[in-house]
Amino acid sequence: NRLPSLSPSQFLRRQQVLRLYRKILRAIREVPAEADRHYLKDWTREEFRRNKDATEEDAIRMMITQGNMQLQELQRTLKLAKS
Repeated sequence: NRLPSLSPSQFLRRQQVLRLYRKILRAIREVPAEADRHYLKDWTREEFRRNKDATEEDAIRMMITQGNMQLQELQRTLKLAKS
């Protein structure tokens, strides 16, 4: 079950996506309500799974940007909830 060989830019993009995925899951751990945590975790997994075969550079870049914006929004919301 080896990964196909990736070009250097594909490799870096993949690292970026995995880093984003981990950051999002880490942020979700901070969500106080278990039901919300569960929903967000499932939603995140499904989004990433649904887009895992994307190959178009621009589309991937756009998805990473969107993911980062959603992560920031989640972090802002969590910070507000704590204050």
